[in-house]
Amino acid sequence: MLRIKEWSEDDRPREKMFRQGCSSLSNAELLAILINSGNAEESAVELSQRMLHSFNNNLNTLGKQSVKDLSSRFKGIGMAKAAVIAAALELGRRRKDAMPESRLKILSSQNAYALFAPYMEDLSHEELWIALTNQAGYVIDKAQISRGGISETVADIRIILKLALQQLASGIVLCHNHPSGNLVPSRQDNLLTERLKKAAEYMDLRLLDHIIISNKSYYSYADEGVL
Repeated sequence: MLRIKEWSEDDRPREKMFRQGCSSLSNAELLAILINSGNAEESAVELSQRMLHSFNNNLNTLGKQSVKDLSSRFKGIGMAKAAVIAAALELGRRRKDAMPESRLKILSSQNAYALFAPYMEDLSHEELWIALTNQAGYVIDKAQISRGGISETVADIRIILKLALQQLASGIVLCHNHPSGNLVPSRQDNLLTERLKKAAEYMDLRLLDHIIISNKSYYSYADEGVL
């Protein structure tokens, strides 16, 4: 019997997964990755095939087996391997039952404010955040860019653009807070907005808005017609 390590790389389950993704593997190959090794007579794949055959190739039936039943029934499957199988199948069951995450769509300044306010409206120091959106306006990611003092924070446009390009974003929403309660944009705020808008355009990106948050309210560059 050849061990899996002696197989051609094209036939090894783990290497196949690296090249082609998990969906390219059979159930037996996925199971073989979990158990990692077989027994003296069978490779991990052959043992996995026999296990699945014992349950009519039905993963639901396999998932109903206890750790003790699996370890006692199949040579080469001890308690540790049986626990890995049971845990993987339970995760799959929980994933199936889980509700899909709701995706926020930024269509207005109110949407942007609702996204950032929980993080920023009660802070005693300034922070700068961004939200990245796709072409349809759905939020791909959000990130804190910098954290500053009472009156200002530093914004590095290169970092903002790098994150946007890495996420293949189409739009950027900039947001920072004014702990003082004053919503009037500062000269530095205006300069940052102008510079980021111009830099983003060179990268085929859009600065959708710049929101300033303070004390349950906000200022929007887009609403004021500045962008």
